[in-house]
Parts: sequence; structure tokens; C-alpha cells
Amino acid sequence: MTKEELENLAKEYLELESHPYFRDDLEKVLDGGDTEELNDRFYTSLSFGTGGLRGVIGGGYNRINPFMVQQATQGLANYVKKQTEGGSAVIAYDSRNFSDLFAEEAAKVLSANGMHVWLFSSLRPTPELSFAVRRLGATVGIVITASHNPPEYNGYKVY
Repeated sequence: MTKEELENLAKEYLELESHPYFRDDLEKVLDGGDTEELNDRFYTSLSFGTGGLRGVIGGGYNRINPFMVQQATQGLANYVKKQTEGGSAVIAYDSRNFSDLFAEEAAKVLSANGMHVWLFSSLRPTPELSFAVRRLGATVGIVITASHNPPEYNGYKVY
């Protein structure tokens, strides 16, 4: 991609991302003119792998941030709406950076789509999410965690 194309993608992302930390993170890269870093953030978008998304925390389409969590959650909501009427979700999160924020963003998107959402009020391990999904009869479960990955990562897993 050309520098101009990368800058255009960055500007597009900045219009879509409302959280100041992630906007500032990307604006610093733009101001610094680091084309390699821009390329890494925009040459692709995070995509679902085994169970969900995982990526470096930061601004851009190839990073995990509130916008990408919202986008993934809207896709999940669209899928659930095709499978069942209404739907429900349980959302848990761990102690990773921004896990609580990402969990709240996912809850907002699902609620806006008419789904009933249970959002844990504090840190929970993944097995507790699995138990809650079954116990509550929820359609889906989401846990915000990067498991064993380095600290600069976070993840979004769907059950």
C-alpha cells in the first residue's frame, strides 16, 4: 500500500473510533510518519481465528480496540438474529489492559440489537463464563482475554 492509502485508512479509522486513548495512539503514529507502523496497523483487519479475535492493543484495523470489538460484536449479533429470536449473552473479562472497556462495548452493541446481556461486574475466569452461559441458558458467551499471549495483546473469544 502507498503511504497515501495508509494515511487515508488511518483517517477513516479516526472518524470511527471514539475512545481518546486509541485515537491518540494512532495520531502519534501519523504525526511521526512511521510508514512501517502504519502498514502493520492497516495492511489487513483483525479476523476471527480459533474462537475469536486476538491482537496487539492499539489504534487501527489490525489492532484490538473499541471499534474492532464493536464491529466483531455487531457481526455476532447479526449471526444470532439469523439463528434465533432475541438471543442473550453473558460477557466476562480478565485483568488485561482495556478488558473491562471492551466488555462494556460488546454489551452495548448486543443490547442495542435487542439481546439480553449479563455483564459480570468484575474479573472472572473463562470457566466461570462457560458455567454462566449454561446456567443462564444464554445463546452466546463472550470473554475478553488474551490468555497466554504477551501483555501488549488482548482478545475477544466467543462461545
